[in-house]
Amino acid sequence: MKKRNLQRFGATLLMGVMALGTLTGCGSKDSDDAGSGNMKNEVAGMEGWSKFDEQVTLQIPVYNRGVADLDSVSDNGYTKYVQENFGNKYNIKMEFIPITRSDVMTDYALLASTKNLPTFLMEYDYPKVTQWAADGYLQTIDLDVFANIAPTYYNRMVAQNQLAYTKINYDTYFVLAERPYYDTTYTYCTFVRMDWLEQVGITEVPKSYADYCTAMDKIIEAGIAEHPAGGTMVTAAYVANFGFRNYPVSGEDWAMHSSLSTPSFSWEPTKKLIKRANSEYNKGYTDPEYYITDAETAKAKFINGETYSYGGYMSATVDWLDSFYAANPDAKLAIASNYGGVEAGVQEFPQIRADNPYGMTIGFSSSATDDEIKAAMMYMEWCTQPDVLYTLQHSDWNNYNNSKDFWCVTIESVKAATIEEAIKAIAPQGLPQDFAQQMIDNYYELRKIADAGHAYTDPAFAAVVNAESEYNATLMSKYVEYYDKLVMCDPAEFDKLYEQYSKEYLEAGYQAIIDERLALYKDGKSTKLPWDK
Repeated sequence: MKKRNLQRFGATLLMGVMALGTLTGCGSKDSDDAGSGNMKNEVAGMEGWSKFDEQVTLQIPVYNRGVADLDSVSDNGYTKYVQENFGNKYNIKMEFIPITRSDVMTDYALLASTKNLPTFLMEYDYPKVTQWAADGYLQTIDLDVFANIAPTYYNRMVAQNQLAYTKINYDTYFVLAERPYYDTTYTYCTFVRMDWLEQVGITEVPKSYADYCTAMDKIIEAGIAEHPAGGTMVTAAYVANFGFRNYPVSGEDWAMHSSLSTPSFSWEPTKKLIKRANSEYNKGYTDPEYYITDAETAKAKFINGETYSYGGYMSATVDWLDSFYAANPDAKLAIASNYGGVEAGVQEFPQIRADNPYGMTIGFSSSATDDEIKAAMMYMEWCTQPDVLYTLQHSDWNNYNNSKDFWCVTIESVKAATIEEAIKAIAPQGLPQDFAQQMIDNYYELRKIADAGHAYTDPAFAAVVNAESEYNATLMSKYVEYYDKLVMCDPAEFDKLYEQYSKEYLEAGYQAIIDERLALYKDGKSTKLPWDK
């Protein structure tokens, strides 16, 4: 079959527009190359599939999270099940390609440089997938063909209003997995030492920032922990400043600064966030060596009883919770309140970052053949069938995160008839404490925040922001440097130092980035905030 080379996809695309909200049907061909008619079946869906005459190799990327004592991501119970029940039936050889979770872009770039891109390219962060399109890694998709081969998957995208995210420059590059309850982020929970709170006379988890500070002061005074808040070095560009933003945040400010890819250092909410971090550092809450403490060390400190809280995504097996109770068999944990960082009297509801209204964003390699693309679409549809998905989600495959990294090609989390059932399916098992009800309560707390309009995500742009590609590495380095200096400075010097560093940050490229993002927003080339539609 022919190879589709989209290297012609050039810089002109980068200023293209995503036709947000304009698709109403299956869509039409996006180019002469996209979606050859011979990929279609006379009968849509699985009933129209047949075995390939010649074996087709389907390469699927899977996050390799480097967790010890688990089966290889490329050879395990899951991969064997898929090969036996899907691959063999249709003469498809399944190959699972490990992708380093912490360095996705480098891994894909290396695969591209050796002309070994997998059939799928998948990621959560929209700026990354648009960059792949700009770099020529992806081919366009004919949604008519996709709807014919994978109607269950496609119709779900339509029902969930995801088609707005499929296009760049009027060409379709992406299909999108489902993310249930995306505006509540309920699968992530932060656990706190309830036994420590009770030891100092506090009977419930702090529900305001003032209560949190009181708890930290008492824990330190009682000699339970020297620096109970712990802390880790800055490694991510995302700045968790939602709780420090005015509500409702202006669309222009949001478009310029709310980002997973560039630290929003010179934005006022970030200043407030760092100023609070400075206060906590100087009060002794934070470990003085936080800036050289990586994530694994921070996890170990919680397990070893040195810090008050730790958080992560939930599944039936959570290794760090298992290790915590092994080291602290008499300890008592509780799930933190989402209101714990809110200043009393400022807002009725905290603001939180909602997840994207979709799971994985999925594209197909520009070097993949028609048969390989058809096999990929068949696989997506097969995984979406209720009986198959149930098996994938509820079998013991001995892989990280309840094997989600394998079935995230169709859905991001376990979906049940009720949210209570969904939560019980991912509640950690085999622990001295049962957290299912606390997780359910946490969901409904998040639900109130979302229903009040205080849960929203970052903008998605219809083009690559060129200045980000040029300046992000420099800005990330400066952000880490400035953040640490500001956190550890004398509080009396904070405002002066922040003003100096903010000016330097803008001049180092951030001004160019926010100018470009604002221009795209004003031109209608981005998503909008719920209250700006």
